[in-house]
Amino acid sequence: MNNNLNTLLTTLYVTLVDDVLPSLGINRTHRPGRKPALDDAELLCLVIAQHLLHGTSSETRWVRYAHQHFSEMFPDIPQQSGYNKRVRAASSLISLVITALARDTASWYDLCRLLDSTPIPCAMSRETVKRSDLAGYANYGYCASHSRYFWGFRLYLVCAPDGMPVIWGLADPKIGEREAAMVLLAHDQHLLSTGQVIVADKGFAGCDFEGFISHELGVELIRPDRKNEAHRYGDLGGIRQWVESVFDTLKDQLGLEHHRARSPGGVYAKVAGKLLALASVIWHNWRIGAPDKRSLTAYDH
Repeated sequence: MNNNLNTLLTTLYVTLVDDVLPSLGINRTHRPGRKPALDDAELLCLVIAQHLLHGTSSETRWVRYAHQHFSEMFPDIPQQSGYNKRVRAASSLISLVITALARDTASWYDLCRLLDSTPIPCAMSRETVKRSDLAGYANYGYCASHSRYFWGFRLYLVCAPDGMPVIWGLADPKIGEREAAMVLLAHDQHLLSTGQVIVADKGFAGCDFEGFISHELGVELIRPDRKNEAHRYGDLGGIRQWVESVFDTLKDQLGLEHHRARSPGGVYAKVAGKLLALASVIWHNWRIGAPDKRSLTAYDH
């Protein structure tokens, strides 16, 4: 483990133990039964290290690697089965910690938010689809940017301009983008502030959706003009590429499309872990004054 990753994990662990977890009402005695040897803060740090170093590897390989390279920092790392159960049980906690880290960065107070969606493929063959535990949850969808069909979920992400995740969720890809985004934003509207501007693409065009954004949420939606409507905002090419670059980071460096999960809880935990890794890097880069807040290269080796 290099010094940059060691500093990130140490700083984050202290922040989790001293500030974040107590503010969420979580400590070693918050759950019934025997107390785990690996506490929640240590587990979250291991999840971050997993996705930064081995984002596309299986849990078996990661746990073996962690026992070999992280045993001094985390002496109570469980075996694969125990680790998998702990991570899946901590999915809700991971989501809360992402929000806490987002609130602790300067970009939380930015008036701009970026909204888009991207496919999360879960199977590549018909036989895999037929015997998958994801049947009834995942579905077929179409990715226009790659001109291909996929079977899985669609990730909806609202992030700050620096890439910090603010609101996110997984949805059936057969559900329309506007409908899925409305449910997600209505559920987490407390994470938006009146007067903010949401930048989205043409797929979110629609009177009902724009009315919901302005009247129900109190924010403004900006999107590229469609060919059959009057000029309003133009192409917005440069701004729209911001969220695309965030998805590129999640896919190319954190292995978003190669999650290897085969159950609904597993997919959610894997996506949450990758977003937590991204959020922790952005949070730490703000603290140390790094020029590129979304750069992972100092921590991924």
